[in-house]
Amino acid sequence: MHPLRPSGPLGSAALAVVLAALLAACAGPAGGAGSPGSSALQSSAPSSVARPFTPQLISSENVVGKNRFLFGILDVLGTKPLSDPTTKVEVTFQGGGSSPTTIPPTAARFIWAIPDERGIYAADVTFPNAGDWTVLVSASGGSIPGGTVAVQFQVKEKGLAIPLGGKAPSTRTPTAANRADIAKIASDPTPDPTFYTTSVDDALAQHKPFVLVFATPAFCTSQQCGPTLDGIKAVAKSETGVTFINVEPYKMAYTDGRLQPVLDAQGQLQVTDTTRAWGLLSEPWVFVVDREGIVRGSFEAVVSAEELKAAIASVR
Repeated sequence: MHPLRPSGPLGSAALAVVLAALLAACAGPAGGAGSPGSSALQSSAPSSVARPFTPQLISSENVVGKNRFLFGILDVLGTKPLSDPTTKVEVTFQGGGSSPTTIPPTAARFIWAIPDERGIYAADVTFPNAGDWTVLVSASGGSIPGGTVAVQFQVKEKGLAIPLGGKAPSTRTPTAANRADIAKIASDPTPDPTFYTTSVDDALAQHKPFVLVFATPAFCTSQQCGPTLDGIKAVAKSETGVTFINVEPYKMAYTDGRLQPVLDAQGQLQVTDTTRAWGLLSEPWVFVVDREGIVRGSFEAVVSAEELKAAIASVR
């Protein structure tokens, strides 16, 4: 995941933390610097308390209502990702404020971010109120050391990204008339041509259910856009009747025979109007939209084949 630096809702992007660090095996301990617009990244665990591992929160924002809570597990020093699908991982949430709340233990799903190399965890949780929260991450079995570690984070009243149940913004996204033209609008080295035949606004006008993928394989510093997009292309082969759309989240120009980013005066990547309209704080990001233009699936950073297929089934 490459966090996008907010300005307005979003502006240029240059930071590479959390999942970028997780995937590159160079993340610092929980509590390290995060995106200025993402209080969820400002996590910490008491340094004076011995801990068997270091949870690393990934979700760019957590809001009141339904959330897909993402996190990784690093070693005790917070430098090496620990990935083991056989380890049982659970999360328990505790909220403070005027009405203290405890959300009972929930099993976290293991997802390969890069197949057989790097994995993260996802848990579905509904937060009843905003404010300071703590997640207790518990691991048992497998190769990850057993134990429980607490991490603090923030829940907001409302997020920037289009929420589940929200209306998809009608945005004009680039399309290609033939395979040769795809290279002028997309950085995927092995593109699926069907991902570039329909614009978001056309899909909405024609009441087509669609999967929208914000991913830039060539310019994604976390190296996650390519693996996520490849996984979605594999699912698309068996999901007929649903439109798939891939868009570059940053401004691009086809120059000197190749697609290149349009940088700002400071040499930073610039998000597109489409990225801004969808309120993204990071990339890659995947949305599943039904025939009425309502967002029924929202997946930051990674999405498993099972998660994606379930979301697609809900909009058919």
